[in-house]
Amino acid sequence: MSPRLSGVFLFLDQTQGQLPVFTLNKELYFPPVSLAEPDGLLAIGGDLSPERLLLAYKRGIFPWYEGEYILWWSPDPRMVLFVEELHVSRSLRKTIRSGRFVVTADRAFSAVMTGCAEPRADAEGTWITTEMRAAYARLAALGYAHSIEAWGDGQLVGGLYGVAIGRIFFGESMFARVPDASKVAFVTLVRHLQRWQFRMIDCQMPTAHLASFGAREIPRRDFLVEVNRAVVEPPVPAPWTFEPLSTIESA
Repeated sequence: MSPRLSGVFLFLDQTQGQLPVFTLNKELYFPPVSLAEPDGLLAIGGDLSPERLLLAYKRGIFPWYEGEYILWWSPDPRMVLFVEELHVSRSLRKTIRSGRFVVTADRAFSAVMTGCAEPRADAEGTWITTEMRAAYARLAALGYAHSIEAWGDGQLVGGLYGVAIGRIFFGESMFARVPDASKVAFVTLVRHLQRWQFRMIDCQMPTAHLASFGAREIPRRDFLVEVNRAVVEPPVPAPWTFEPLSTIESA
């Protein structure tokens, strides 16, 4: 075991079984992702400093909270969307053309995180804790974290946020208060990423919702190749500015 790790912690999973997980100390370090558990759980502990978060993303790792613990994950396979493979349904195209939503970027980061943390019928609680919100606000202030907002009648009705390093976007969470709001925000994001020569969005875990947009699972080793190539590319300067989707798609 690396001396940079303080030991192995026996973490109780939902079935009350014990999983051996690496525990992190204050040193800025992660174990190799090849040592992750079959479900992707790699380590526990550490902190949410900008330096640790950026290192995590560059290594194909992301944080979630489980109670009071910070858990670090690197699933294999990994759900991703190659931006050129975006699928937009006929009904969603119609919604986009209707102009019901105005989509902006980096206008309301805190409000988007608040929306993403709101209770949902299909989930118990939220992993977007006060600590997570503060940590990603710091990343936003540094120009790494970005929010995409969907507005309807002047009100924030949906959106998403994530982290961009170089030319890869690591998606974190999305929300919608009215139907299709987050979908239009997502499509607008992807169209801009295409223009900016991003290749991929990290979707983290598989969902039918993301699969409907064309996202698919790839082996972690292939994902890491993509990450290593993208993070050294020059970033798009923050704050991001979006053009209307109709302008992009007619270009």
